[in-house]
Amino acid sequence: MKLISQEHRDFTLGSQDSNIDKTVRAILRYVTPTSAKPIYHASEGGSEAEIRVEHAEFVDCKVPIHNARTALEHASLDTQGFAITVHRTTVENFYDMGLALYGYEDEIGSLVLKATGAESVLIFDHTLRSDSPEIRGWHRTREVASVIHNDYTDYSAHKRLRELLPEQAGYRAEKRFAIVNLWRSIAGPVLRKPLACCDAQTLEPGDLITSERRAKGRTGELELVSFNNHHRWYYFPEMQSHEALLIKTFDSLSTGVARRSVHTAFDNPLAPADAAPRESMESRMFVFFED
Repeated sequence: MKLISQEHRDFTLGSQDSNIDKTVRAILRYVTPTSAKPIYHASEGGSEAEIRVEHAEFVDCKVPIHNARTALEHASLDTQGFAITVHRTTVENFYDMGLALYGYEDEIGSLVLKATGAESVLIFDHTLRSDSPEIRGWHRTREVASVIHNDYTDYSAHKRLRELLPEQAGYRAEKRFAIVNLWRSIAGPVLRKPLACCDAQTLEPGDLITSERRAKGRTGELELVSFNNHHRWYYFPEMQSHEALLIKTFDSLSTGVARRSVHTAFDNPLAPADAAPRESMESRMFVFFED
């Protein structure tokens, strides 16, 4: 866990151009509201890793998922809730980072400061995932997220802040703060199970279902999502290892900006039958602003 301040910003925000239209129609998994509060059990990783959700019924909906490279000229964290950037990391092996983790956190902290204009960031979590049971078994990593969700509610975002910065949480919460995920491929282009993000401008508060999240040693909340025909979905086809997808999962600023972008993995109908498994890592961080 590392706090990085503004003076360390040194990376340039960029984008990857693509002139090929790869918009698809694919199945996304929505939750059906019930009278009970859902309970989401996070897995601990491994070949049999999978989530389990109590008190919830899901419906599979086939929806268009647009190619963000062609359909969105400048996606941004404060408008759509997500953005892509170029990031050429010095890390060679994400499964055995060792001391390289410190350098990587400097890299991505600087990147996110540049992207958000924030004063400082606190990186607090890294999660490795794969859609391959064999790879998960070898590395004890987690499965891809197969239901539409957002990582934090207002309550759980403030709870996490108090847990990580108990002495600073009071004054940090008096100013704007956000939580941003940085998601990347760690093994070549993503063909199978890419990540889809919903344009925050098309999301209604009533679409969000507060759910308890239980993990080993910690209980919090996340948001599952019910179907709304107005949702507009995007993905970045064939994300490369030198690209990073930024996803906002919470913003304490309640007006004028996107507060969250719900997201999920999906089966890509354009992926070749022999496509390599997805291997990815997401890093979570608090982003603190000056006002």
